[in-house]
This record gives sequence, structure tokens and C-alpha cells, in this order.
Amino acid sequence: MKSSVSDRLGGRLPLRPTLRLRLTLVYGAVFLLAGLTLLGVTYLLFNQKVAEQYESRFEPQPGRRKEIFIMKNGVTLQGEDAVRFMRQEAEVLRSAAVTSMLTQGGIALGVVGGAAVGLGWVVAGRMLAPLHKVTDTARKIAAAPAERGLHERIALSGPEDEVKQLADTFDTMVERLDHSFDGQRRFVANASHELRTPLTLNRALVELAMHRRTASPDVKELGESLLEINARHEHLISGLLLLARSEQETVDRSPVDLADVVTHVTQQSAAEAHEAKVAMYEVTAPAPTTGDALLLERLVHNLVENGIRYNLDDGTGWVRVVSRTVADRKVEVEVSNTGPSVPPYEVPQLFKPFHRHAADRVITARSAGLGLSIVRSVAVAHGGDIRARAREGGGLIVVASLPRGAAYPP
Repeated sequence: MKSSVSDRLGGRLPLRPTLRLRLTLVYGAVFLLAGLTLLGVTYLLFNQKVAEQYESRFEPQPGRRKEIFIMKNGVTLQGEDAVRFMRQEAEVLRSAAVTSMLTQGGIALGVVGGAAVGLGWVVAGRMLAPLHKVTDTARKIAAAPAERGLHERIALSGPEDEVKQLADTFDTMVERLDHSFDGQRRFVANASHELRTPLTLNRALVELAMHRRTASPDVKELGESLLEINARHEHLISGLLLLARSEQETVDRSPVDLADVVTHVTQQSAAEAHEAKVAMYEVTAPAPTTGDALLLERLVHNLVENGIRYNLDDGTGWVRVVSRTVADRKVEVEVSNTGPSVPPYEVPQLFKPFHRHAADRVITARSAGLGLSIVRSVAVAHGGDIRARAREGGGLIVVASLPRGAAYPP
């Protein structure tokens, strides 16, 4: 749904006349029709006036006799000859006047019509300018993730007309959505903080019961199971806290080289990889960016941890971590691994909270299903994005793309 909205707002639909162009064409057509009507009426009135003038001057009135004398080339015409000559001259004059009126009137109509179309284009643009502002704001919100961009407002100024009412209604809707997302994030953070205290107390009580001298083997075994469950819950709460924090746009930024982060994380994960019989490969190149160093470390750590945990268990598995600088002022961290085959249609679902591939491992897995969700939130909070694809032969290739640091030379 989001992509389809972005496509509509981004203008990737088949080309069609814009509203501004259609309004301009309507203005021009109406003006042309009005001009042609005016020209036709003028022509009819002119003909009628010429006929009336002729009748009043050359036709004899009832009960009266009018004699007409005309000198033409030294010859005097009178009577019917003079009237016939006057009629011919009047017809020539009328024809010339009509031709002149229609020709010059048509030229004038064309010139004024062109000016009217240009003026209509300008007026339509000014009238539609508020709608363009509404569209631009909606495009920004649609292009940003759901938890971003909702701070955008149209804040349209002007008379209380239909467009102003539309803009104000849109702002009200976005404000309610923004409050809803903020309330959700605050609830997750507050609930996670409140749940940490009883979990810490539970762990302390279980450890106290297990280390008593009178503790039986059954109590110790039960205590180990409870500690494992408690540790899983603590991991879940920590993940929720980190997810709520990473969804907030980072304000305090500092220069960070992702190559250093990759080296540090691979060293930290070496023991876990050795225990899982997974080989680690590190390929680092300078990848400078700016942001929260701890969150960026968590991003790389979650990718590497995910690559190790969801891998082959026969000793042939591997994880490859790469940092690099690419075009368009971007830096990337790519983590690829061997592992079970992932259907391409399921790859986007992996970035949703609490969703993991291979559902039969949900109960025994040490993770809480938030790893890739946190990765995505951290990348977005730093102005980047995350993409993944299924690797041929099994496993995943996940790439986190971030803006290149402005403090580093290009």
C-alpha cells in the first residue's frame, strides 16, 4: 500500500494532462467561443445597419419621388442607372468592410486569445499553488517511514476557502497520527522500564535459592530453567527499549567510520562464531558517516549476530562482513551468510518485530525477533535505509546504506 501511494504521489503514473493545463484549455476555449460569438453578432449587426442605411438613402419613400444624379467618367447617370450604380458601389463597400472586419477581427481575436490562454495559465498556477503545497507535503510524508515525516505540516495561510479547509483537515489528521506514534513509542519505553525491575528481582531471588546449601538438585535444575527464561525476557525488554530509542531521530551526531565498527564487532563475535562453527570473513574499506556510535555498533552487531545464529550447523557455514563507500555520497555495510533458504517473498517480513524465519526455532532461539527491526530503525534514524535479498544457495545478503559523513573528504 505504501509503495502504491508513493507511486501516485511521486508522479509515476502514465502521463496525462495536468489540472492546470486542463483549466487553461477550458479558459481558452471559453474565451474563443465568446470571441467568435461576439464577432458573429457584430457581423450581423453591421449587415443590418448597412441595409438600413441603403434603404433610407436610395429607396423612395411612399408618396415621394427621389431623383438621383451621378457623374461617372464625365457621364451623367440618373434614374435607374444611377440607383444601379449606387447599389454596386454599396455592395463593393460592404464586401470590403466585411472582409476587413472579419480578417482584422480574426487576427485580433487570435492575439487576444493567445494572451488570454497565457493569462489563464498564470492564473490557474496561482490558484493551484496551495494544492501543490498540499501535494508536496503529502509526498514528503509518504516517502518517509511511518514513524518519520509526521512532523510535517502544510500550515496554509490565506482565506477560509475550500483549499484552506482541505489543508487544515490534512494537518489535523497528520497531527493525530503523530501523537499516536509518539504515544506508542512512549508506552513501549515506559512499559519496558517498568518490567525491568521485577525481572531483576526475580533473577536475584532465583540465584539466591539456587546457591543455598540446602538446595536440592531439582531446585538447582528448576532455577537454571527459570534463569534462562528470565534472561530471555530481559533480552526482550532490552530489545524493546533499544527499538523505541532507535526510532527517535538522532540529534547528537559524531563522526564514525563503519570500518572501525565492523572490525570491533567481528572481534567481539569471534567467540560466538567459533562456538557455532561458523567462519568469519572481514573486508573493510573506509566508510565514514556521522551518527550515534552506539546505535551504529548495535546495527552492525545485530546483522553479524543474525548471520551467525541463522547459519549452517555442519561446520561449513560462514559470515562475510564488508564496509565500503559507494556513489551518491553513500556508505554501506554488507553482511552475507550461508544458511537455510529463504523464499524471496518472505524477506521483507524479516524486518517486522517478532518475526523470524524458521518458526520451529522460535521457542529455543536466544533472540527475541527484534534484531532486524532494530537494524532498520537505526538505519532510518540516521537517514539511511536497509535492503536484503535471498542468497543463491541459502542465506541472506543484507545491506545497510547510510549517508557519507560530511566531515570527511569526498
